This record gives sequence, C-alpha cells and structure tokens, in this order.
Amino acid sequence: MDKDQLAKRIKNLRIKSGMSQEYLAEESGLSLRTIQRIENGETNPTADSLKRLSNALNANPDDLLDWAIIEDNKYLNYLNLSALTFLFFPLLGIIIPFMMWSSKRGKIKNIDKLGKDLINFEITWTILLCALPLIFVLIAQFGFIESMSLKAIFITILTMYGVNLIFILCNSFRINNDQEVKYQPRFKFLK
Repeated sequence: MDKDQLAKRIKNLRIKSGMSQEYLAEESGLSLRTIQRIENGETNPTADSLKRLSNALNANPDDLLDWAIIEDNKYLNYLNLSALTFLFFPLLGIIIPFMMWSSKRGKIKNIDKLGKDLINFEITWTILLCALPLIFVLIAQFGFIESMSLKAIFITILTMYGVNLIFILCNSFRINNDQEVKYQPRFKFLK
C-alpha cells in the first residue's frame, strides 16, 4: 500500500474519532514522533504498530490497509430493494439479498451491517409469516377463539406484507440520505 494513502487514512480516522496526535499516541502506546511520521507518510507502520493503531482507532486493521473499500450508496440501495422480491415468494427476500451481500461483502462501506440487518429482518419476517397460520390454527383448536375467520388470517398476512414493504421503502430513503437503516423486529441469525 502507498504510504501516502495509509497516512491519509490514519489521519482521517484519528480526526473523525476526535483524537489529537498526542491522545492517539497515548492510546496506542506508540510515540508521538512515530504517529507524526506515519501521518506525514514518512514511514509505513510495522504490523505491531498497525495493530495498535487500529485498536486505538476502533478500526479493523484491514480497514486501514484496504483502500478498495468504496462508498456506493447506489449498490446499498439495490441491496435493500432486492428484498422486495419477497412479494413474489417470501424466500426470495432472503436469497437475493444474501447473494448480493456476499458478492460485495467487505468491498463496499457499510454493506456488512446493512446486509446482516436486512437478511436477519427478512429471515425473522419469513419465520413469523410461516408461523402465523399455525398459531391461528392452534388458537382455534384450543378454543381461545370460537372460530378464526379466513378473513382475519388474510388481513394479518396482508398487514405483515405491508410492514415489510414499508420498512424496505423507508430504509431506501434513509440510505439515499446517508442515515442509519433500521429493521425491526429481527433476530440475529447472522452475526
């Protein structure tokens, strides 16, 4: 990696974290002069120094070195909108986003979090959608409700589809405005 690029990356992360060079030196256990030489592009950090810097900056060492990671909100939006395939078949809302996420994982900024949150949400939604008719049947079997109408089941399923659609469209808007996406409820299947 080019020393100048690494220097810019470390300096940008330090500034973004609100740290002074002195504070970064203290947190990383490196000397102030070493921090200055690294940020000025005079030297590349050793593996140990890079590890210390990444810990102090709360960053992954690969994030410091990998300049191939790009910002691509357009792709993030396509990933988010790919979950709309649930409208055709619920499992497609998991499979298509998973394929898109895994093909670009680690190459686009914020794709890991978005992909995991989206896929976890879609898995949770699909499980609830499949479990709902069983819950209604059990409720009717045990006599909690005298007769469960087909209309009530249909309205509940339609409402679930609407909620999923609203989350995807709202998060598409959030991605376009560089805001954090929110998918709830979701169980963490992918960590």
